[in-house]
Amino acid sequence: MFKGSYVALITPFDGDNVDEDAFVKLVQWHIEQGTHGLVPVGTTGESPTLSHTEHKRVVELTVKTVAGKIPVIAGAGSNNTRESIDFSIHAEQAGADALLHVAGYYNRPNQIGMYRHFEAVHNACNLPIVVYNIPPRCVVGLDVDTLTDLAKLPRIVGVKDATADLSRPGKERIRIQGEFSWLSGEDATAVAYNASGGQGCISVTANVAPAMCAAMQQACLDGDYTKALDYQDKLMPLHEALFTEPSPAGAKYAASLLGLCRDECRLPIVELTDVTKRKIEDAMQRINLI
Repeated sequence: MFKGSYVALITPFDGDNVDEDAFVKLVQWHIEQGTHGLVPVGTTGESPTLSHTEHKRVVELTVKTVAGKIPVIAGAGSNNTRESIDFSIHAEQAGADALLHVAGYYNRPNQIGMYRHFEAVHNACNLPIVVYNIPPRCVVGLDVDTLTDLAKLPRIVGVKDATADLSRPGKERIRIQGEFSWLSGEDATAVAYNASGGQGCISVTANVAPAMCAAMQQACLDGDYTKALDYQDKLMPLHEALFTEPSPAGAKYAASLLGLCRDECRLPIVELTDVTKRKIEDAMQRINLI
């Protein structure tokens, strides 16, 4: 279904507005660099601070610019089920290939509540859905049994796993029947996740080093973990540097060094300290990105 290196796209800003020209340039660059797929308006895309109009426009721009060359998994998640459905229907109409859905933050639903949230979204549209399991941000997370039940729905086709529990793919693989996509949501453990049965990563670091991230994921898909680990060792300082301060400030600053966009984030995310900027610069220089 969905495999390889998917970029959790940043959303460039120019003052109070989304920088559409920079965003189109960014998408085109990722296609040229060999990225396997794109995920706009997720956490890294600062979806919580985008207006509904901006959110939908970014999805439309992504689909239009990609023009079918690589898959687009549109972020459509919300802790408001009605809002999630609205974003999902729009993404389907815009031509996205699939949806990424998170649930639970702030509301803190139980397992039944999360199941029913995803079920409602599933029943409201026709696109495949990747569920996003990230307890560090949501406080609550999907249990293995809940994900197993969700996978029985025909259009729940994968998970973005940011639980930091590398036993999860193994526990889920023996329960979930049929085709299913296991995608890591953590750059630093992506190779280990793949070794446990994963098939790819929705990556923040790929905003900055898309060719290397794609090559690393392809090596995993080819079963060449010696090669994959070599890439991971080279990328690890960059993984660490980009998350020194709240994301996506690090990824945006790194993208600004590549001339892709400004480093502006929306509050409450603030500009990086000079110390972190130097750390990111050093990590990029080590692998000849700048």
